[in-house]
Amino acid sequence: MFLDEFLGELNRLKKELEVLELKHLLSGELDRSNAILEIHPGAGGTESQDWAQMLMRMYLRWAEKKGFKAEIVDLLQGDEAGIKSATITISGPYAYGYLRAEAGIHRLVRISPFDANRRRHTSFVAVMVYPEIEDDIEIEVRDEDLRVDTFRASGAGGQHVNKVSSAVRVTHNPTGIVVSCQSDRSQYKNKATAMKILKARLYDLRLREQEKKMEDIIGNKKEIAWGNQIRSCVLHPYRLIKDHRTGLEKGNVDAVLDGEINDFIQAYLKMKAKKSVCSTTKG
Repeated sequence: MFLDEFLGELNRLKKELEVLELKHLLSGELDRSNAILEIHPGAGGTESQDWAQMLMRMYLRWAEKKGFKAEIVDLLQGDEAGIKSATITISGPYAYGYLRAEAGIHRLVRISPFDANRRRHTSFVAVMVYPEIEDDIEIEVRDEDLRVDTFRASGAGGQHVNKVSSAVRVTHNPTGIVVSCQSDRSQYKNKATAMKILKARLYDLRLREQEKKMEDIIGNKKEIAWGNQIRSCVLHPYRLIKDHRTGLEKGNVDAVLDGEINDFIQAYLKMKAKKSVCSTTKG
């Protein structure tokens, strides 16, 4: 009886410790923010576009399991299958803190379902994650720097899509950043969402410029480039998902693609925290 009580208390303390550790790992300035997630397939046509849709489903399932609200604000369907691009807003506590672990290049190796000769194909998809910027963070966007176009929404979205030009595309001329939104019937609401995404991307650009200045100072020239995948999903000749940053591997590929990515996220956050401590100690 005492042993069962002791084990129960031990498990309770273990869970509390995990919660405290996770809060410590998610202590960045914007980790509490909602997230804006963009998915872009690389070269490879239908193959990469199908992989992009698989990843989109994975993140939507992950958000659902976390109890987060996910909304697809812009979606461009592929010509034959999959998607050409997607922008998703994910709202929930620490959504950005979690999902920043997913930013990078994701690789898929499999026997192509689109190849009549059943050859093995490798596909790449870029995932980009931005924090949703709150009103108290100042990001200057001048009206004269913007070009705003309206167009009819395409794909799923209700009967209005072929009747009303409710979709909005905002181009930021100084940087060339283009943001589209077609999730709402209201042109005004779509523009507001597009502006929110634009500010998030401008904030991310500012952070990257600051990081580059620091790299120039300390001499670190390493960059994340296209093809330098952070994670690989192999479906043939064996089934395995491996994170190349942390070394974590999972054999239950179907579960991961169904949204079970928390272990990968936590392993990445722990690795980043450890590197930060080591860097501080050396400094």
